Amino acid sequence: MDQSALKMFHFKDKEQSCKLLLQLNRLRQEKVLTDVLLCSDNIEIPCHRNVLVSSSPYFRAMFCSNFLERQQNKISLKGIPSATLSSIIDYVYTGLISIRMDIVLPLMQAASMLQYGRLFEACSTFLQEQLSPDNCLSMIRLSEIMNCNSLKQRAKEMAMKSFSDVSESEDLRELSLPELMGYLEDDSLCAEEEQVFETLVAWIHHDPFSRRSAISDLFKKVRLRYIHPTYLFQFIANDPLIQSSTLCTELIESVRRLMFSVSSKCIGDTAAAFKPLWVAPRRYTYHDMLVVVGGRKNNEQTSREALVFNESNQKWEWLAKLPIRLYKASYVTLHSVLYVIGGLTTSTKHSKVSTTVYTLSLKTNQWRTAEPMLEPRFAHQSLSYLHFIFVLGGLGQDRQVTASVERYNSMFNQWESMTPMPEAVLYPAVAATNQRIYVFGGEDAMHNPVRIIQVYHITRNMWSKMENRTVKNVSAPGAIMDNKIYIIGGYTRRMIAYDTKANRFNKCANLKERRMHHSATVLNNKLYITGGRYVSGHDVIEDSDSFECYDPKTDTWTLKGTLPFKLFDHGSLTLTCVSQTWAKS
Repeated sequence: MDQSALKMFHFKDKEQSCKLLLQLNRLRQEKVLTDVLLCSDNIEIPCHRNVLVSSSPYFRAMFCSNFLERQQNKISLKGIPSATLSSIIDYVYTGLISIRMDIVLPLMQAASMLQYGRLFEACSTFLQEQLSPDNCLSMIRLSEIMNCNSLKQRAKEMAMKSFSDVSESEDLRELSLPELMGYLEDDSLCAEEEQVFETLVAWIHHDPFSRRSAISDLFKKVRLRYIHPTYLFQFIANDPLIQSSTLCTELIESVRRLMFSVSSKCIGDTAAAFKPLWVAPRRYTYHDMLVVVGGRKNNEQTSREALVFNESNQKWEWLAKLPIRLYKASYVTLHSVLYVIGGLTTSTKHSKVSTTVYTLSLKTNQWRTAEPMLEPRFAHQSLSYLHFIFVLGGLGQDRQVTASVERYNSMFNQWESMTPMPEAVLYPAVAATNQRIYVFGGEDAMHNPVRIIQVYHITRNMWSKMENRTVKNVSAPGAIMDNKIYIIGGYTRRMIAYDTKANRFNKCANLKERRMHHSATVLNNKLYITGGRYVSGHDVIEDSDSFECYDPKTDTWTLKGTLPFKLFDHGSLTLTCVSQTWAKS
């Protein structure tokens, strides 16, 4: 048999369906073979039954079942404006339709009634493009009326993400109690807890007569653990609505006892109803971000730069600059605020040892001054614990090593002197956990390494010390992960982890070079170190722009890139912000 007879050519005319639709529309316009009239507002639109049946389950049921309309030549479609019906029939025959804000609602209603699903979703897509914080709650109402899940989901996402703007709208005050509760208890709500409280108060004041009784149920949705103590005890505690509720005042008093005890153990003494509220997790729209601030830049001058690492694009971005240059200030975070404490001013002709405290939050990206320290100092150490900041040692006004310790109480916005360290040391590694501050090593006034661990008992305001031959670190940062204090480098490549419960040191993976004057912070259960100085292969001390990460699970170091410039004696900290919407300079 001839092979050519077996060959086959599969032809597909891509224009056929389009041309067929055009021809059918032309026949409709010329009223050729039309067999039914769709009527609305005394307007009659001629159509072909087979086209309508092919386009919609609604018309298929109407014309292919034992309904009365099967025998009729005129079908009245009540509730659909004639202009809307005409647009839909044009869409059926051409696949084209123009959606505008003034016609989208009747069009959507008609598409739902006549079961044109893709047209219904096209209207939903159009409305989603019009979403804003001002109208998202109204859109949620509309989506519920229209039974449009895609619009409801997008509008809800915007309401959660832009809650700061939405909370000020009149629409929010019109929410029912269950609707408001649904927002406030959601982990994905993008708002600070202070704003959550202000929102519920505004909602109650909108209709106080019928809503006042809901205060205790709503207040339980505020995660008190993440509210600044000053705001909680001076503003919230004195609010008349809160004072009118016995449960609310008991909850605040439980927090007060917990704070004043300086002990996490006292939670066992609090009311059973309070425990689940205290351990409620942070809303997951809160993000911890790595911030680098101050230090000595490119070994030229003291830096005023403040940088934040954007994990989404793996790039460093600039924050507002420090107001002045500070040499060997200390850096700490508390209640989502960055504190730059003391230091030696280098912006003036005559350097001065400072007591000044500067603060920065990612929310405002503006530097402010806070209550100054009691004593001027630089080259000191700072750390936070609960609602306190502790400042230890350093060099005082006379440029001599000091053992003095002072503490900042954020609840009362005041500094107070504490028991001094047993031994004055410079550049130790410090960390706080389980009601204790640990001070490892450092050097004495003669620049000799000190092989001791000094321990401060916070609740008793007492120090103890013990010699330990493992400790020999100078200018090494300390960081806490899983009840272990990591001491990273310090004129050495080694990193050791001190187990506070077992009172034992464990060796970890070494650094790549002998590192000192660097900084470290913990972010998402990993340890990040930035900058510093290192000893090169030729025993030369050089500045570093390195950015490395240590994973305790694998005991490995990973290079994360570089800083924008070489830097040492700086602060590397973890700062919390809501979502990624921090104010850029």
